[in-house]
Amino acid sequence: MFTPVKQQEPTGCGIASVANILGKTYPEMKDIANDMGIHADDQSLWSDTRYVRQMLATESIETSPTEIPFTDWGSLPDMALLAIKHHQEDGKDFWHWVVFKRVAGQPFVLDSAAYLPSNIRTDFDAMEPKWFIEVMARSH
Repeated sequence: MFTPVKQQEPTGCGIASVANILGKTYPEMKDIANDMGIHADDQSLWSDTRYVRQMLATESIETSPTEIPFTDWGSLPDMALLAIKHHQEDGKDFWHWVVFKRVAGQPFVLDSAAYLPSNIRTDFDAMEPKWFIEVMARSH
């Protein structure tokens, strides 16, 4: 059984989401991120998509070049980074990263928030994605 990665820092959802995609632990992904100059306590992680893209690129994972507005769960690709809990502070966008996956036709969300009773979510009505980044298979 797959065990989702939980974020180990209040601001580590991007690092945890990438770890969930790459099959790494949070400490492994945090070390990789830190070596790249990406740190969980950097608030720009909450409002910039380039960090998750850079971390995925280290493992040759391609992503869509732009953020795609969310319309409905059925139109999502088989894997995507979703921006939920979107809000603005002082005119700047912030959100929480989660991973949407569809395996054998079954959709679910990996949410790294430590306070959740289960980090594998299917309560789609409770989540309100603003947009997503498609995550493609490894490039060759």
